[in-house]
Amino acid sequence: MSMSAIHLGINLEFVRHADKPFEWGVEQAARLGYRFVEPMVHWGRELLSEAGYFHSVSMLDDPLRLSRTCENYGVRLSGISAHTPLCKPEVSTEYLKQAVRFAAEAGAPVVNTDEGPKPRWTTADEDHVLMRYVLAEVAAVAEPRGVLIGLEPHQQYSKTPAGLDRICRLVNSPAIGVNFDTGNSHLSGEDPVAWLDCVADRLVHLHAKDISKTQSDSERGKVTGTPVGCACGDGVVDWAAVIRICRAAPRDIVLSVECGTVDQAERSHSFLSGLMETG
Repeated sequence: MSMSAIHLGINLEFVRHADKPFEWGVEQAARLGYRFVEPMVHWGRELLSEAGYFHSVSMLDDPLRLSRTCENYGVRLSGISAHTPLCKPEVSTEYLKQAVRFAAEAGAPVVNTDEGPKPRWTTADEDHVLMRYVLAEVAAVAEPRGVLIGLEPHQQYSKTPAGLDRICRLVNSPAIGVNFDTGNSHLSGEDPVAWLDCVADRLVHLHAKDISKTQSDSERGKVTGTPVGCACGDGVVDWAAVIRICRAAPRDIVLSVECGTVDQAERSHSFLSGLMETG
C-alpha cells in the first residue's frame, strides 16, 4: 500500500501575541524550519492589521501578497484559516465564497472553517438547513477552482464524530472535507486518534494542536475547543498514532501546528520533525 506524504506547517496564530504583521510571521515560520504556513484572513479593514501589529490579512488586499511573501521565504500555503459561523448564512455565505476565490488566486489549496456560534433562536434541524445552504453555495465556487473546504470539529454540532459526519454529508461535493483538530477533539471528550481514523478518508488538512495535562484536567468535556494549544509533545496527544493515520490517508496532509508562542512553535517543530523521521 502506498503511503501519503506528511508535511510540517504552522498556523500563524503562533505570532498573534507578538504584535507583528503577516510577513514577520512567515519569516519566523521559515526560520524555524516550517515549509508550510496557514494564514488567517478577514473581511474589510481593521486597525491592528493595517498598522502592522497583527498577522491577519484582509481579503481586500491583493492575494498575491500571500504567495509572493511565501515565495520570498521559501514556504508554501497549506490553506487559509477562514472560520465563520456556517449557521449564520448572512455572514458566512459571501465570506467563504470570497475566501475561496482569495485562496485560489493566492495558491492555497484549502479553506478551513467550522459551523461557528449558532443563532439563539434556531433549532438543530434549522441550523443544518442553514449550513446546507451555505455549503452548497460555497462548494459551487470551490469545485471549479480546485479548492477544498476543511470542516473543523470545534462548535456545538461538530464536537462529536456523529455531529461532524452529519455536517460533512449535508452537501455531496468533492470539495468538502475535514480539517481535523487533535486538540479540540480531545477537549470535547472524544478520543482524537479513534476519531481521526474514522475521518482519514475525508482528511484534507490537520490542525496539530496539543493540550497540556493541566488544561485537559480542567476543561475536557466542558468545552468544544480552544484557540491554540501547548507545544506539540508537551501535552496529551498521541502524535505517533496521528502520524501513522495521516500516512495511510488517501492524500498528502500538512500538519499545521497550532500553538501560542514562537518558543512553542520551535519546540513543536523539533518534536514533530524528529517523530516524522523515525515514525
